[in-house]
Amino acid sequence: MAEEHTVDISKARPRKPREPIAGPDKVGPPFPLRIRGPVIKGFGRGSKELGIPTANIPISGLAIDGNSEIAKGVYYGWAGLDFVCSNTPTDTLATSVPSSPVAQIHPAVLSIGNNPFYNNERLSCEVHLLHGFKSDFYGARMSLMVLGYIRPEYDYEGLDALIEDIKTDVEVARRSLAREDYLNCAKQPWLVDFGENWHADGGEGDDVGTGAAK
Repeated sequence: MAEEHTVDISKARPRKPREPIAGPDKVGPPFPLRIRGPVIKGFGRGSKELGIPTANIPISGLAIDGNSEIAKGVYYGWAGLDFVCSNTPTDTLATSVPSSPVAQIHPAVLSIGNNPFYNNERLSCEVHLLHGFKSDFYGARMSLMVLGYIRPEYDYEGLDALIEDIKTDVEVARRSLAREDYLNCAKQPWLVDFGENWHADGGEGDDVGTGAAK
């Protein structure tokens, strides 16, 4: 339980104010990074414990663009979604979703790693979309264009501190993506290209490519 959690001091968040924006005004190396995968079930904590729903993709999806050395931590970028393969009818996904299934693009903040607070044994890629979906959409295809790094993974004294930091991550991502060069990246055709050539290299196994992050 969170109230019995003992903080790993070596991974504790520094006691200093957070920066309001992450990254330079222009997108630069190593970004953008591209990640793809089908939306799968995760640990089930995003909505229930944190109030911050996530759409997980297989960790193997990190390898599609040669991202063999991507560091663990929190990132931001744009997510393209295709609901054709989803088990959820598109008209229940959001109030603004048209009746015909089309690709959507949304701002996103994502965590790649093991989450020291929960001490996960399995590496995961958890994506929070800055959009109000009304239901789950497991099976939907997601293409992520990662544009910046926010912070490393931290451990926390309690659940409230973790939630507070995640909410700060969301606002940092929102402000960072509002800059012109980052907004232009949302227009990239790659984000909504879900044709015959779309695939998540490495298949759908969670254990593929677990060395992709460090």
